[in-house]
Amino acid sequence: MTFKRTLKTLAISAILTVASLPVTGQDMMARYVPVDKKIKQLDTLALQATIERENMESPSSQLYLDWDNQNTHYKASALPESYRINLKGFRMPTPSRVITSQFGPRWGRQHRGLDIKVYIGDTIRAAWSGKVRVVKFEAKGYGNYVVIRHSNGLETYYAHMSKHLVRENQMVRAGQPIGLGGNTGRSTGSHLHFETRLCGVALNPALFFDFRNQDITGDSYLFRRSTMQQEDLKATAARGRKQNGYTKEEVYGGHRPTPTSTVASSTPIKVNEADAIPEPATTPQERKPRSSRELNTHTVQPGETIYTIAKKYNMTVEDFQRMNCLGNSTKVRVGQVMIHS
Repeated sequence: MTFKRTLKTLAISAILTVASLPVTGQDMMARYVPVDKKIKQLDTLALQATIERENMESPSSQLYLDWDNQNTHYKASALPESYRINLKGFRMPTPSRVITSQFGPRWGRQHRGLDIKVYIGDTIRAAWSGKVRVVKFEAKGYGNYVVIRHSNGLETYYAHMSKHLVRENQMVRAGQPIGLGGNTGRSTGSHLHFETRLCGVALNPALFFDFRNQDITGDSYLFRRSTMQQEDLKATAARGRKQNGYTKEEVYGGHRPTPTSTVASSTPIKVNEADAIPEPATTPQERKPRSSRELNTHTVQPGETIYTIAKKYNMTVEDFQRMNCLGNSTKVRVGQVMIHS
């Protein structure tokens, strides 16, 4: 009996020992799993931090070989056969809905962007978040202009502005004011010349932006080198048609945007004219006065005030201030362009 009892005790102990082994293994695995997850999380965070740091130093470094503040047009690198361009997180560069000149051949040369009707002093905004690569002045071409490189692979150009509001190597957010509308450089009327480039090659902005509807064409755009020209033509036909004889309501969809507060502009920098592609001057037909429905303008002369200008055009001071988005304490400056009825 004693022997049987001892054997039974040993058997039960052996069974319990064997049964406990998997549990111990599971406990050990359970202890290591959270540690493994934490290590992976740390690796992921470190990778994300590295990517963000690289994007801050040189956005889209996988597409561009370097970061250059001197040359306006990045030397065209090899375009990928196809490339998915993320369009999310956008802001419209201007609330204006009117295209005055479209992308493509114009008077025997290539017009590499869209001309959007804006008035002098209108706020121009960054289309996406990114890093300012170029801030310069080109008297025979772009006038005051800004070039921004974005993490989606595109570079955007904003030309003929009256004033810069950013500096080179500055990080900007989508929708951040970067300049004021103007008529500088090779231009015969106030407008925004807007370009979108991939690896130095100009693409039709209408591929990405629908200015008349103040929206983008989709969450993303799949660029294909083999169909680039056909896609440009389709975009122009769908969204790039020119409009003339516009009113303030047509330009701004019924309201004039509030101007941005004045910010000190950077000092204009002289550049090599070969680095910039001058925009062709407008034809005599386009220089003809617009329809009488267009807003009238007045250039402030020495000694003039808001009161004297309003009285000159039989307007109340309140109406004049409202039309020009002026505050009660705002003073007009000599040479400033104002709107009147």
